[in-house]
Amino acid sequence: MPSLVGPARSAGSLRALAQPHLDLDDGLVLRPWLAADADVVKRAFDCPDVQRWHVRRMDGLAEARAWVGEWARRWEAETDGSWAVAGRADDRPVGQVGLRMISLGVASAHLSYWVVPEARGAGVAVRATRAVARWSFDVLGLHRLVLQHSTANSASCRVAAKLGFAVEGTERGAARHADGWHDMHVHGRLRTDPPF
Repeated sequence: MPSLVGPARSAGSLRALAQPHLDLDDGLVLRPWLAADADVVKRAFDCPDVQRWHVRRMDGLAEARAWVGEWARRWEAETDGSWAVAGRADDRPVGQVGLRMISLGVASAHLSYWVVPEARGAGVAVRATRAVARWSFDVLGLHRLVLQHSTANSASCRVAAKLGFAVEGTERGAARHADGWHDMHVHGRLRTDPPF
């Protein structure tokens, strides 16, 4: 049965773009992941907070290298993208921000992020997520971005609020974490919303 509505963004829109480097305002840059970043990724996923909210751990550097190497394939497949949040001076990652579940047909994606413990509390997640959101709207041409988090994750809720993502509701028992089922807050932002 034919659709009466064409895709909002055509297939190939993402892979036609080289993954950009995005400068933040304070000595940080967003850049594609490098093989040399595997040790930072492994250490980040050793953190109990990252494990709790991302429901994942890494058992060795080989697994971290595979995680890093997977992002170029996902960009090419137009399903996901991930940036390392790195210091401009030392190029050492302090976090991650990414687009998940990219759907060019409806011009939407979900956002994810984490920050290593020693860089928390400085607004890194807010600044990095804002930069990826702006790029997603202004360059990739997405219409909608979604940010979801456990209702128990107050830090992620603060990030969403600071970015002007409207609270759209709560999905009951929508995600399974190590400690059981969690309700999930859903926040959304449209390209047509007031500027950041």
